[in-house]
Amino acid sequence: MFWHRLTAFGAALTIAGTAHGAQKLLDPATPADALEISKRVQCGEADGKPAVYHWSGKIYSRVEGEPDRLLFLGEGMNIRTCVSVSDPQRGTGWRQVSRELMLFLDPATGKVLRQWANPWTGETVDVMPINNDPVNSRPTFATGADGKPFTLPTLRREGRWFYMPLEVPLFYSNPLTGDYQDYVGGKYHAMEIFDFAFDANEMLDTRKFPTAHPIVSWVRLSDWMPWMKMRGREGKIVFNAMGNKLASADELPKVLQDEIAANYPIYVNPPPGDDARPNATTWTVFKAWQAQRAAKPAGH
Repeated sequence: MFWHRLTAFGAALTIAGTAHGAQKLLDPATPADALEISKRVQCGEADGKPAVYHWSGKIYSRVEGEPDRLLFLGEGMNIRTCVSVSDPQRGTGWRQVSRELMLFLDPATGKVLRQWANPWTGETVDVMPINNDPVNSRPTFATGADGKPFTLPTLRREGRWFYMPLEVPLFYSNPLTGDYQDYVGGKYHAMEIFDFAFDANEMLDTRKFPTAHPIVSWVRLSDWMPWMKMRGREGKIVFNAMGNKLASADELPKVLQDEIAANYPIYVNPPPGDDARPNATTWTVFKAWQAQRAAKPAGH
């Protein structure tokens, strides 16, 4: 979901100087410093130190021939850490490990939705929050696999610094489907768009600012959530959210803190730095969720 695509694609977006014990003023034109900046955006200045991102927004339907509908409010978080990695040819880089949770809220009450009345089918369905564990990235180095130096596509203006828009187009076989999707359809098709902004001094001056706290905006156009049980109906959902890196998980909204405490206690910590599990997505988690529900005896 949110950070799975960003880390898989934008990990190509650590702190080399800090990793070697030296604080300094970073130069984004230098590959090693650009790599360090990317780690500060994603995590922080120290290996193994947890970092938390929060985002909040709205989720709409988009169906040809009808007005867009506000379906849900969304409250999400991702807890992660970055660890140093080494490569004989490419030197020292970093890798991110994380988990993410996003709640679907009733737009009228702001409460967590456990069930939802589907306005297209008339059926009431159980709601599955997005709870992807893990969401890990590949290692990133100052020298790319193609031998080219690492760079950051940025724009700096009046003390603010922006990553240029990052679009992540997605098109792959849906894990809920069979072996013939190239012939009959059923591919997962989406696009996610990320934009980061941060204070230039906070990001570049590691002597005064050990940690930076970027702002992020996120838009996703994707297929219906599988738990919506749309039965192949035409249409998409549109996520539109903004958020930032927090000082700690204590700054998360109460609705997220309560849900984590009650139902997702592992989300108080990131995965271990050497986590080698395959990444989870909404689709793989839903498949496991459905199998678990089917295995329960009636009445439980």
